[in-house]
Amino acid sequence: MTDPLDETAARLDTARTRAASMFRALPEEIHALGRLFEAAGHELALVGGPVRDAVLGRSSADLDFTTSARPDDTEAILRTWTRDGAIWDMGRDFGTLGGVRDGVKVEITTYRTESYDPTSRKPQVEYGDTLEGDLSRRDFTVNAMAVRLPSLELVDPFGGLADLANTVLRTPVAPAQSFSDDPLRMMRAVRFVAQLGFRIEDATADAIEALAERITIVSAERVREELVKLMLGAHPRGGLELMTELGLAAHVLPELPALQLEIDEHHHHKDVYQHTLTVLDQAIDLESPAGSGGPCEGPDLVLRLAALMHDVGKPATRRFEEGAWSPSASTRPWARR
Repeated sequence: MTDPLDETAARLDTARTRAASMFRALPEEIHALGRLFEAAGHELALVGGPVRDAVLGRSSADLDFTTSARPDDTEAILRTWTRDGAIWDMGRDFGTLGGVRDGVKVEITTYRTESYDPTSRKPQVEYGDTLEGDLSRRDFTVNAMAVRLPSLELVDPFGGLADLANTVLRTPVAPAQSFSDDPLRMMRAVRFVAQLGFRIEDATADAIEALAERITIVSAERVREELVKLMLGAHPRGGLELMTELGLAAHVLPELPALQLEIDEHHHHKDVYQHTLTVLDQAIDLESPAGSGGPCEGPDLVLRLAALMHDVGKPATRRFEEGAWSPSASTRPWARR
């Protein structure tokens, strides 16, 4: 029998090797940027999603960095790096500047610390002093890793590499604090389940269930963005089931848990909730491969939403007659003449 600890160690070694190769393969422009920050006496690190994707063996178009430099110092270095002054200010008040050199775009943010008003997910932001402190404010451990430049040292204070190897989601700080500070992170959790096939660690899932109602303080636009990403993921059913199980769907997509109709003792009607998720799976199976020129190239958001919502009228319209159930004529406008 294979020792689970040996399997985990093997996965970690594979992840480290793959990540190191991906980091070395970063564009030379990025290595040059790291040398400029180092020469100026500042730290620079690739952070978040690009690091996670590299560990997974995926390239990332987004190159997000964090630095000890304050915005004015970052701007001065970027002007040298870009050669032609191609920089932009997308949030100097939050310490974020961007630039491009030979088609390589970067966004760089000064180390930050955040504090939250319980009635809002918008933080009070102050500049931080350490990379580890900056990483602690990230949503999940798998996004709380960084790679120092130009040394390519992997910084992983919260065990994100092991969590990636084990496909598990945890928060860097106590999950109740993390989700209370920014409730949108709860939607991001179920979205990562749908996109990456991860599972949510038990204590983290418990915190989502306890705090699900706080998602209502987040703007509908931000919630919709996460829901769309979930629906376009490789495993949307898993994300939707967790949304329902943990109570998020009751606030975000109430039509979905409403499909969990009570089954009568004679089973005269089907489980509409499970039926709906099965139809979603079947619709995804009908998608053509992306770029194939087929009639319905996947992932197709309209097709998937149509499958998900095709039976949402049943809970409000069902009735029982003579041991069977059917939509009531009074609630079927198409039946009126």
